[in-house]
Amino acid sequence: MHAAASPVERFRQLRGAGIAWPRYTTEVVIALSALIAVWAAIQYSQSFMTGLIVGSLYALSAVGLTLIYSIARTPHFAHGDTMMMAAYFTFFALTGVVIGSKGDVVSPIRIDRLPGATDQIWRFSFGYGFLLACVVSAILSIPVLLLINRFIYRPLLGRGSGSAIIAVASLGVAIALRGLILLIWGATPRKYSTGIRDTVQVWKLPRVVADQYFILVVALVLTILVSWLLFRTKLGTSMRAMADNPDLARASGIVAADVTRWTWIIAGVLITAAGTLLALQSQLSADLGFVLLLPIFAAAIFGGVGSPQGAFLGGLIIGVVSEVTVATGLFSPGYKIAVAMVALILVILFRPSGLMGPK
Repeated sequence: MHAAASPVERFRQLRGAGIAWPRYTTEVVIALSALIAVWAAIQYSQSFMTGLIVGSLYALSAVGLTLIYSIARTPHFAHGDTMMMAAYFTFFALTGVVIGSKGDVVSPIRIDRLPGATDQIWRFSFGYGFLLACVVSAILSIPVLLLINRFIYRPLLGRGSGSAIIAVASLGVAIALRGLILLIWGATPRKYSTGIRDTVQVWKLPRVVADQYFILVVALVLTILVSWLLFRTKLGTSMRAMADNPDLARASGIVAADVTRWTWIIAGVLITAAGTLLALQSQLSADLGFVLLLPIFAAAIFGGVGSPQGAFLGGLIIGVVSEVTVATGLFSPGYKIAVAMVALILVILFRPSGLMGPK
């Protein structure tokens, strides 16, 4: 006589037999999330707005991460550190500052010396020089990412290395980049501008720092552009084909190396934007990207790996849940990430592929 199966074993048997979660599970989860979001926006409007700002940073980072993982087939655990590398490139292009043996050394060729480069745009803390520095940073960051892929990830993938090996290699890349940042710019936190940041109130929304509106709008616009590229261009069709079935894509005449290269280029732009905006929100710190790596991965998984819209939605949810739960007084600020992880676990129990992943 066989012993009764445990709940875990019974769950595995049901899943193995092909019995899925009830129909419309995703719709129910999204509807509940929307109701909770409306309640939070009304009851805790300030924290909800802060959550949207923080979540937009997670979201933009997660969009780049999900492209690299689903198309280039690379678990890029150096994502946070490449973001900070790009943020420091922006800082260097703007100010020309590096660390020297007797203090900071300032390059004579720098963007903030251009006429009016640091004059504030509207009520933002930066001028057009900051925007120009972001472009220079992307130009510097993309070749670095392509070199990392060419000499580290591609050889490993070519040898048939598994995800675990590539993940460990990417952690090595992360540590190396962080050490290089510390060597060039030191451990002292940096800022793009030292002036007082103005707060603004738009319509009846909570009053926030003007820069935070810029962060939210840029994250939304870049995500829309990535979605347009994936679903409205020939390159996007090739990228989606590589994500769905690489072998079939190659058999159809798609050059995998070219698609992978363009994936890293697009991800480089997103990494530059995410890292620079993250530093604009807080400050430049060599370990900031690694600290936020967990919520970035959580956002990508929450929304559904391979879906930029899902990654954006997942990032917003992670940010809002973290901020609002703390605002309720149920948890201290130190539990923000833990609460977000619990929310992630609850969602993937009902929807293992994420909210907007394939069924």
